[in-house]
Order: sequence, then C-alpha cells, then structure tokens
Amino acid sequence: MVSKSFFSAVAVALIATASQSATAQTSTTDAAAPGTAPVTREQRKADTAAANKAGQLVPAGQAGPGMTPPSGPSMSRDERKSQAQVDAKSGKMAPAGDAAAHKPAPATKSTKSRADRKAETAAANKSGKIKSGEGSFR
Repeated sequence: MVSKSFFSAVAVALIATASQSATAQTSTTDAAAPGTAPVTREQRKADTAAANKAGQLVPAGQAGPGMTPPSGPSMSRDERKSQAQVDAKSGKMAPAGDAAAHKPAPATKSTKSRADRKAETAAANKSGKIKSGEGSFR
C-alpha cells in the first residue's frame, strides 16, 4: 500500500517538473516588454558595438564600474633602458629572480653548548614543564 502511494507521489512530482520546464521554454520568447517587438540579433550586435566603443561595457564576471583605460607608461623605452643601465652601474639594480628579494634572516649563534641545552631540556621534562604522551593534547 505504501509503495503505491509513494510511486503516485513520484509520478505527480515528475509531471509537475516536466510541465514547469515546458512552460519555461515557451515563455522565453515573450521576454520583451509587452507591446514592443523583440530585438533582432543585428540590433543587439550594433548596441553592443556602440557600448564597447563608448567604453560602457563591464568585463565578464565583474559587476563594478567600467574599466579605466590604461594611462600608458610614464617613460619611453629608451628612457627606461638608460635608467636601467645607470642603476646597474651604480649597483642599485636588484639581482634577477624572486629569491634575491627575500633575504633570509641572519642566523644567530647560540650562547649555550649542546650539553647545556640537553641538560636544560631534561630538567624541564623532569619538572613537568614539557608535556609528552597522550595527556599533552588536552
């Protein structure tokens, strides 16, 4: 008995979703405002080209204001080359590659010997300052 009512509920749901999708497909042609003719492909392309020429188009996936056109370089190529040569001669130019920009911190020497560190660690472990085992995770 339960299976018959279950199957009938599934059938009703299937019919309802099928009719909704069919209605949605037929209603997309009526997307234009009532009383106006739909826009043709040529009209849409002309509108898009005019908006693109005016700089009013927003890049795909972005809902913010339109992009500002690039202002261009502040120096010409010859000026940049001569500036690079001057910087290279004076030693101001950074070496090539990313690793040169990230200098590691200078290594500090320890004031304790290895035996001192081991003794200090053993004393801390014995006094209970260093937790170990399963109880250290609580």
